[in-house]
Amino acid sequence: METETAAIWAQDLARTLLKDQLPRRWSHVQGVAARARALTTLPDSELLEAAAWLHDIGYSPQLAMTGLHSLDGARYLRHIQKADPVLCRLVAHHSCAVIEAEERGLASTLLREFAPPPSHLADALTSCDMTTSPDGEHVDVTSRLAEIHARYGSDHLVSRSIRRATPLILEAISNVANTNSP
Repeated sequence: METETAAIWAQDLARTLLKDQLPRRWSHVQGVAARARALTTLPDSELLEAAAWLHDIGYSPQLAMTGLHSLDGARYLRHIQKADPVLCRLVAHHSCAVIEAEERGLASTLLREFAPPPSHLADALTSCDMTTSPDGEHVDVTSRLAEIHARYGSDHLVSRSIRRATPLILEAISNVANTNSP
């Protein structure tokens, strides 16, 4: 895959895997990609946009294997699509996924298979994801976190993971805001 076509390829792949089977997830992904596309001054912005398109493909029923969508999506990208290793790492670790991996007993697997991605890209993807609603609309991070807790319930492992990840999510969003301010 050529760098200048990474986002187009990623968009087409995400559409194929999500649009019909998971239309709300597809709406979210479109919103996350739009937020990523706006970060054009960031180094590797094309790779960031590709990761934004692909970050939730592991929810696709044909890819879901472990219960950890970030790991399932990254494995598919690595093994089937032969995608860029950094792209796979971004998908694997998006939005503090290692914390959910710990809750699922999969942290050692995630870290063994995928090293953490460059922090500037990880922060940017987290920021885009955590400021986009399930319907693809831009929201503040507080609303997004509250929506996740409401959707899953306070005792669900996703809610526990998000609670633990919140300081890191807020730090990532702050880092991106500070990097992209005039």
